[in-house]
Amino acid sequence: MTTVAPARSPRQNRLLAALPEPDYRALVPHLEAMAMPLGLAVYESGGAQGYVYFPVDSIVSLLYVLENGASTEIAVTGNEGIVGISLFMGGETTPSRAVVQSGGHGYRVRAAVLKRQFESGGETQHLLLRFTQALITQMTQTAVCNRHHAVVQQLCRWLLLMLDRLPSDDVQMTQELIANMLGVRREGVTEAAGKLQAEGLIEYRRGHIKVLDRPGLEASVCECYSVVRREYDRLLPDVVGGLTDKHDRTIMSVRDRADKGRAHARRHPRRGPQAR
Repeated sequence: MTTVAPARSPRQNRLLAALPEPDYRALVPHLEAMAMPLGLAVYESGGAQGYVYFPVDSIVSLLYVLENGASTEIAVTGNEGIVGISLFMGGETTPSRAVVQSGGHGYRVRAAVLKRQFESGGETQHLLLRFTQALITQMTQTAVCNRHHAVVQQLCRWLLLMLDRLPSDDVQMTQELIANMLGVRREGVTEAAGKLQAEGLIEYRRGHIKVLDRPGLEASVCECYSVVRREYDRLLPDVVGGLTDKHDRTIMSVRDRADKGRAHARRHPRRGPQAR
């Protein structure tokens, strides 16, 4: 892993920024700025983990890898969180692996340093535990989504999770990698991406997806995205409050209109010719 001279602020990671000031100051001397290029394996399944990681403008995918080499994404973490929760939760290792899926930068700190701060209790411990609960919610909802919802809905959920953690509406990812993340066939992703492009929601060319209509994605996604987002908002209001501020008004407006439309339809059902 290549460490680089600090060129960014640790506070660009929202979890670090939310730490109590004394705890933040105590941690800063131990933080190492580092490049987190696409494909970097932050840790491997069952492997020793000497550091925890705080992404700044990168996104890390937590993957479960089967014996035959197939993998499925179980969660993503960007600048709203930390990678390596097993180290302060007492597990030391984990059966999943963590790989950078959107390159950028971040910070790392030796596990022993964070464990000491965690074990001292107080607000830092509470903050890390709340993040862990939110991450577990994302993992369980991902499992439900992969089992019960169509590939196009899964793709919408995945794109929205990425947008929440990226500074722009551009996602650099091939269909093959997305298929590996979702644990589905590439043909399924191709068909789903084609449908979203035909509806004017995204623009896709090889290795690059540009989201044109985020509210449209919100209207097409299953409930899994909103379940996860509400839990992050509830548990980490001081961390994720600004995660998607630039989109929130538009999204809420679309939801409000949809809710009002459904309520109106229930109160005033349309009568077909047979009902007359």
